[in-house]
Amino acid sequence: MGFSSKDLEILQGRVGKKKGIKKDFILNGSNDSAFKDCVILGVDPSLRSAGFGIIHYKNKSAIALSYGAIKPPVSWTRGKRLAFLASHLREQIQEHSPKVCAIEGLFYAQNLKTALIMGEARGACLSQIAADGLEIYEIAPRRVKLALVGYGGAGKTAVAKMVQRMLNLNEEPSPDAADALGLALTLAMEKSGAHLNAGEGIKLL
Repeated sequence: MGFSSKDLEILQGRVGKKKGIKKDFILNGSNDSAFKDCVILGVDPSLRSAGFGIIHYKNKSAIALSYGAIKPPVSWTRGKRLAFLASHLREQIQEHSPKVCAIEGLFYAQNLKTALIMGEARGACLSQIAADGLEIYEIAPRRVKLALVGYGGAGKTAVAKMVQRMLNLNEEPSPDAADALGLALTLAMEKSGAHLNAGEGIKLL
Protein backbone atom coordinates (compact mmCIF):
# COMPACT_ATOMS: atom_id res chain seq x y z
CA MET A 1 0.00 0.00 0.00
CA GLY A 2 1.36 3.47 -0.89
CA PHE A 3 2.16 6.16 1.68
CA SER A 4 1.45 9.68 0.51
CA SER A 5 2.57 13.02 1.90
CA LYS A 6 -1.01 13.57 3.09
CA ASP A 7 -0.85 10.31 5.04
CA LEU A 8 2.40 11.51 6.63
CA GLU A 9 0.80 14.81 7.63
CA ILE A 10 -2.13 13.02 9.30
CA LEU A 11 0.20 10.62 11.13
CA GLN A 12 2.42 13.43 12.40
CA GLY A 13 -0.63 15.28 13.63
CA ARG A 14 -1.72 12.26 15.63
CA VAL A 15 1.75 11.86 17.13
CA GLY A 16 1.78 15.52 18.10
CA LYS A 17 -1.50 15.13 19.97
CA LYS A 18 -0.31 12.04 21.82
CA LYS A 19 2.91 13.78 22.87
CA GLY A 20 1.01 16.76 24.21
CA ILE A 21 2.84 19.21 22.00
CA LYS A 22 1.36 22.69 22.20
CA LYS A 23 0.72 24.35 18.86
CA ASP A 24 -0.24 27.96 18.13
CA PHE A 25 0.15 28.64 21.83
CA ILE A 26 1.64 32.11 21.63
CA LEU A 27 -0.46 35.18 22.33
CA ASN A 28 1.39 38.45 21.80
CA GLY A 29 1.54 40.43 24.99
CA SER A 30 0.85 37.38 27.19
CA ASN A 31 2.44 37.35 30.62
CA ASP A 32 3.11 33.85 31.94
CA SER A 33 4.78 34.04 35.36
CA ALA A 34 6.39 30.62 34.81
CA PHE A 35 8.61 32.24 32.17
CA LYS A 36 9.94 35.04 34.40
CA ASP A 37 12.83 32.83 35.51
CA CYS A 38 13.17 29.82 33.28
CA VAL A 39 15.78 27.68 31.55
CA ILE A 40 14.61 26.91 28.01
CA LEU A 41 15.86 24.37 25.48
CA GLY A 42 15.51 25.13 21.77
CA VAL A 43 15.83 22.32 19.23
CA ASP A 44 16.10 22.43 15.44
CA PRO A 45 15.82 18.73 14.51
CA SER A 46 17.87 17.20 11.70
CA LEU A 47 19.57 13.86 11.16
CA ARG A 48 22.61 15.53 9.60
CA SER A 49 23.07 18.46 11.99
CA ALA A 50 20.56 19.06 14.78
CA GLY A 51 20.80 22.49 16.36
CA PHE A 52 20.34 22.96 20.09
CA GLY A 53 20.42 26.02 22.30
CA ILE A 54 19.78 26.49 26.01
CA ILE A 55 19.09 29.91 27.49
CA HIS A 56 18.33 31.21 30.96
CA TYR A 57 15.72 33.94 30.93
CA LYS A 58 15.59 35.94 34.16
CA ASN A 59 15.24 39.53 35.33
CA LYS A 60 14.31 40.86 31.90
CA SER A 61 17.34 39.37 30.17
CA ALA A 62 18.55 36.15 28.59
CA ILE A 63 21.94 34.47 28.55
CA ALA A 64 23.11 31.47 26.55
CA LEU A 65 24.09 28.50 28.70
CA SER A 66 24.98 26.13 25.87
CA TYR A 67 24.51 25.84 22.13
CA GLY A 68 25.81 24.01 19.11
CA ALA A 69 24.99 21.34 16.55
CA ILE A 70 24.78 17.57 17.03
CA LYS A 71 26.34 15.88 13.99
CA PRO A 72 26.19 12.07 13.93
CA PRO A 73 28.84 10.48 11.68
CA VAL A 74 27.34 10.03 8.20
CA SER A 75 28.93 6.58 7.92
CA TRP A 76 26.76 5.25 10.75
CA THR A 77 23.45 3.47 10.24
CA ARG A 78 20.35 5.62 10.54
CA GLY A 79 19.31 3.94 13.78
CA LYS A 80 22.68 4.63 15.38
CA ARG A 81 22.59 8.24 14.25
CA LEU A 82 19.12 8.72 15.75
CA ALA A 83 20.34 7.24 19.05
CA PHE A 84 23.31 9.63 18.90
CA LEU A 85 20.95 12.60 18.65
CA ALA A 86 18.91 11.47 21.63
CA SER A 87 21.99 10.72 23.72
CA HIS A 88 23.55 14.13 23.19
CA LEU A 89 20.29 15.93 23.91
CA ARG A 90 20.02 13.95 27.15
CA GLU A 91 23.51 15.10 28.15
CA GLN A 92 22.57 18.75 27.61
CA ILE A 93 19.31 18.36 29.51
CA GLN A 94 21.01 16.67 32.46
CA GLU A 95 23.72 19.33 32.63
CA HIS A 96 21.52 22.43 32.40
CA SER A 97 18.09 21.19 33.62
CA PRO A 98 15.77 23.10 31.26
CA LYS A 99 12.10 22.96 32.18
CA VAL A 100 10.55 23.65 28.78
CA CYS A 101 11.47 23.04 25.17
CA ALA A 102 10.75 25.01 22.01
CA ILE A 103 11.05 22.81 18.94
CA GLU A 104 10.75 23.79 15.30
CA GLY A 105 7.33 23.09 13.82
CA LEU A 106 6.67 20.61 11.05
CA PHE A 107 7.58 21.62 7.53
CA TYR A 108 6.10 20.45 4.25
CA ALA A 109 8.59 18.75 1.92
CA GLN A 110 7.84 17.74 -1.63
CA ASN A 111 10.30 14.87 -1.29
CA LEU A 112 8.62 12.18 0.81
CA LYS A 113 11.93 10.47 1.66
CA THR A 114 13.32 13.72 3.03
CA ALA A 115 10.16 14.28 5.05
CA LEU A 116 10.35 10.80 6.54
CA ILE A 117 14.01 11.18 7.54
CA MET A 118 13.33 14.56 9.10
CA GLY A 119 10.33 13.08 10.89
CA GLU A 120 12.51 10.33 12.33
CA ALA A 121 15.05 12.85 13.62
CA ARG A 122 12.29 14.96 15.11
CA GLY A 123 10.75 11.89 16.72
CA ALA A 124 14.06 10.86 18.28
CA CYS A 125 14.51 14.34 19.74
CA LEU A 126 10.92 14.56 20.99
CA SER A 127 11.10 11.12 22.59
CA GLN A 128 14.15 12.06 24.66
CA ILE A 129 12.80 15.49 25.56
CA ALA A 130 9.49 14.02 26.70
CA ALA A 131 11.27 11.26 28.64
CA ASP A 132 13.13 13.93 30.60
CA GLY A 133 9.84 15.59 31.54
CA LEU A 134 10.12 18.87 29.64
CA GLU A 135 7.02 20.75 28.58
CA ILE A 136 7.12 20.97 24.77
CA TYR A 137 6.06 23.88 22.58
CA GLU A 138 6.09 23.87 18.79
CA ILE A 139 6.95 27.08 16.93
CA ALA A 140 6.88 27.62 13.17
CA PRO A 141 10.16 28.87 11.62
CA ARG A 142 8.37 31.88 10.13
CA ARG A 143 7.17 32.90 13.59
CA VAL A 144 10.73 32.87 14.92
CA LYS A 145 11.88 35.10 12.06
CA LEU A 146 9.03 37.52 12.71
CA ALA A 147 9.79 37.67 16.42
CA LEU A 148 13.52 38.17 16.03
CA VAL A 149 14.00 39.98 12.73
CA GLY A 150 10.55 41.38 12.05
CA TYR A 151 10.28 39.66 8.66
CA GLY A 152 8.94 36.14 8.16
CA GLY A 153 11.06 35.57 5.08
CA ALA A 154 14.38 36.52 6.72
CA GLY A 155 17.41 34.40 5.87
CA LYS A 156 19.50 32.32 8.25
CA THR A 157 22.27 34.92 8.36
CA ALA A 158 19.88 37.62 9.57
CA VAL A 159 18.55 35.30 12.28
CA ALA A 160 22.06 34.34 13.40
CA LYS A 161 23.19 37.96 13.61
CA MET A 162 20.15 38.95 15.64
CA VAL A 163 20.59 36.00 18.01
CA GLN A 164 24.22 37.03 18.49
CA ARG A 165 23.17 40.58 19.39
CA MET A 166 20.34 39.51 21.67
CA LEU A 167 22.55 37.15 23.68
CA ASN A 168 25.72 39.25 23.45
CA LEU A 169 27.67 36.35 21.99
CA ASN A 170 31.30 36.90 21.03
CA GLU A 171 30.82 35.09 17.74
CA GLU A 172 27.94 34.49 15.39
CA PRO A 173 26.52 31.01 16.10
CA SER A 174 26.27 28.40 13.37
CA PRO A 175 22.98 28.44 11.42
CA ASP A 176 21.64 25.34 13.18
CA ALA A 177 22.57 26.60 16.64
CA ALA A 178 21.18 30.04 15.83
CA ASP A 179 17.84 28.54 14.79
CA ALA A 180 17.66 26.61 18.07
CA LEU A 181 18.57 29.65 20.17
CA GLY A 182 16.03 31.66 18.18
CA LEU A 183 13.31 29.17 19.07
CA ALA A 184 14.16 29.45 22.77
CA LEU A 185 14.27 33.25 22.62
CA THR A 186 10.94 33.46 20.81
CA LEU A 187 9.29 31.29 23.45
CA ALA A 188 10.79 33.38 26.26
CA MET A 189 9.81 36.70 24.73
CA GLU A 190 6.27 35.90 23.73
CA LYS A 191 5.31 33.89 26.79
CA SER A 192 6.67 36.49 29.20
CA GLY A 193 5.36 39.51 27.30
CA ALA A 194 8.88 40.68 26.45
CA HIS A 195 10.44 42.35 23.46
CA LEU A 196 13.95 43.06 22.19
CA ASN A 197 15.82 46.33 21.99
CA ALA A 198 18.75 45.38 19.77
CA GLY A 199 22.03 45.44 21.63
CA GLU A 200 20.33 45.89 25.05
CA GLY A 201 19.08 42.39 25.72
CA ILE A 202 15.46 41.37 26.25
CA LYS A 203 13.31 43.79 28.21
CA LEU A 204 9.74 43.63 29.41
CA LEU A 205 7.15 45.71 27.62
